[in-house]
Amino acid sequence: MLANATAEKRLSRWYFGGLASSGAAIVTHPLDLIKVHLQTQQDGKVKAVRLAINIVKQQGISALYSGLTASLLRQLTYSTARFGIYEVSKQYVGGTKADNIPFYQKAFIAGMSGAVGGLVGTPGDMINVRMQNDVKVPAAQRRNYKHAIDGVIRVYREEGFRRLFSGASTATGRAVLMTIGQLSFYDQIKIILLNTGHFEDNLLTHFAASLSAGAIATTMTQPLDVLKTRAMNAKPGEFKNMLHLVTYTAKLGPLGFFKGYVPAFIRLAPQTILTFVFLEQLRKHFGYFPAK
Repeated sequence: MLANATAEKRLSRWYFGGLASSGAAIVTHPLDLIKVHLQTQQDGKVKAVRLAINIVKQQGISALYSGLTASLLRQLTYSTARFGIYEVSKQYVGGTKADNIPFYQKAFIAGMSGAVGGLVGTPGDMINVRMQNDVKVPAAQRRNYKHAIDGVIRVYREEGFRRLFSGASTATGRAVLMTIGQLSFYDQIKIILLNTGHFEDNLLTHFAASLSAGAIATTMTQPLDVLKTRAMNAKPGEFKNMLHLVTYTAKLGPLGFFKGYVPAFIRLAPQTILTFVFLEQLRKHFGYFPAK
């Protein structure tokens, strides 16, 4: 019965993932901003709640949405690429039963999709980090990008094309793990739940599967996320290479690589849940039936 249901289910179009992720990013952006601030502080004294209160008191609630345009640019490049490649590749391998291909194939496809998405999304990701970090630095030191496109143009003119891909190695590595943790685990957990006979393909199942995938993805990606954020926010020449960045972060101890874990999970869990809920609704109402 499950196989029949799967065969008749609408398939996702390649761009649905980018749209769903963008919608989720609008809701969770303040949590992402807090996470970036926690990861870029070296002393680790200011906690998430206090940091949020300080930002609102000093600059108003709108400051929590600093860098929103860059966040949307990132999702429309990074997530469109990884979701699109994952869905198209999965459907190519599995045909009408794409969701039922072996987990190792899903994980491999997800990893390759994440690598491409991480690379093409690096410029938007870097501008996002910089625009969010502007909130906490003195006015004289702010970059003051007007919006995401302005940030990309200014980095290209002032720092060169290569600077747009600063942190690309860690961003790509993180994207590989993130996509495996989110996409392949979501699909697999959803199938496991459906096969128990106690769940149906509905909002409850989507919520449970995406929450689990969010927890797995956060744990897998946090160390690289910390390194990526620091690399992108660094001034030119601040870190000689990746080893220098790792040793600098290691001065905080092993937990230094998990700075901001709680807000990262608090941000990623709803972001993952909303992304897959939106994606499932897009698939249900605007997807297409496989050719017979």
